Amino acid sequence: MDILRLLDDLSQLIDRTPSFGPVTWGLDRDEISMQIAKIRASLPQELKTAVNTVRESERIIDTAKEDATMTLESAKKEAERVLIDAKKESERIIEQGKLQQERMVAESEILKLSKAQSEEIRNAADRDAVNMRRGAEKYAYDVLSQLEGVVGKVMTSIEKGKQEVYRADTPNQPVSRDKARV
Repeated sequence: MDILRLLDDLSQLIDRTPSFGPVTWGLDRDEISMQIAKIRASLPQELKTAVNTVRESERIIDTAKEDATMTLESAKKEAERVLIDAKKESERIIEQGKLQQERMVAESEILKLSKAQSEEIRNAADRDAVNMRRGAEKYAYDVLSQLEGVVGKVMTSIEKGKQEVYRADTPNQPVSRDKARV
């Protein structure tokens, strides 16, 4: 638990508790407030730094989660758009192939040639569609890989912060001020 938050909660509890004059629960409010202030003043700077580091880490994690969600949504939309475009292009090419085939069928000697070209166009459209899909999947993979790197950095920062807090809480290991600021 965050000791600074607990002290804040205790101060607020004292302020909210009904009293009869300056006395709360048989204790002097001013004396209780003075003791809380002394506890705060006696806390080591490393603990305060660690609390700030944890809060900053939480903020970074929240930001990274938001960024990850937005990036993932963007990648999905982009992949869908590319797939739709590829499908439209494929349909357009197939339609062109059908029209060309119909024209060639009218001429009996060119029938074999039209069938071959139609098949070639269809195969090219299929290849183009497959290539476009692969491109969309590669784009999504690249975006997710970048996101993985960002999240990895955040996790490394969190781990370092936890280690610093652990070292600060361990009385046998001296912690230098430089390490406590990280």
